[in-house]
Amino acid sequence: MQLRLQKILSQAGVASRRAAETLIASGRVSVSGVTVREMGTKADPARDDIRVDGRRVRGPERHRYILLNKPAGYVTTRSDPQRRPTVIDLLRGVREYLYPVGRLDYDTEGLLLVTNDGELAARLTHPRHGVERAYEARVAGVPDEDDLQRLRRGIPLDGRRTLPAEVALVIPRRGAERVLRVTIREGRTRQVRRMCEAVGHPVRALRRVRIGPLEDRALAPGKWRELTPAEVRRLRTAATRVTRPAAGAEAAGSRGTRR
Repeated sequence: MQLRLQKILSQAGVASRRAAETLIASGRVSVSGVTVREMGTKADPARDDIRVDGRRVRGPERHRYILLNKPAGYVTTRSDPQRRPTVIDLLRGVREYLYPVGRLDYDTEGLLLVTNDGELAARLTHPRHGVERAYEARVAGVPDEDDLQRLRRGIPLDGRRTLPAEVALVIPRRGAERVLRVTIREGRTRQVRRMCEAVGHPVRALRRVRIGPLEDRALAPGKWRELTPAEVRRLRTAATRVTRPAAGAEAAGSRGTRR
């Protein structure tokens, strides 16, 4: 049966449909030996030789869901043109073709989901579902209540105000720094860093501590574990809900999300 390449790659767990479009546009996908760049191209997964980066695409034997605590100094991608370490390098012993869901900056630490479930990945990154991400940001200076309220109401970035966020001051540090816990429901490039900078408190260190219902304080940096079946069910539930932005706020897309 002829299907769009984006759907084939998503069903095979290679990438979400959006990410599959990027793979196709960059010439990394071939069908029966011919490189394909045109969106909407169809193929028969049962008869055609479909490859990504030279590796044949087959339906996954099983879906895998891995929670990784990303340390600083790794890029959130399968491969990097600059040959920097990637999060995939941390998944020693994993043979399946997995990919990270969303992105964390090179210098940002914290929880990252890695999977071969393309449909779930697409839902988790789509703004209409508004799956929460919580971060702990060590910022310069001491934010006052006015700063916190500005962050909660939303900050204009690139001509659009961010959606309302949950912001709380964590146990105060002594000296000239404080830690904020910031929970957002959208994804813009370096959003948490840019929000804090906009109120005059640049981020010194950033760590993601929760993805939807997923939280694990015991998972050490650089380590990973499989999600439990109950965690996968809760994650699917979170990715199924449809949220509406607050009045006056504009939803932002989540492509290429970085913090």
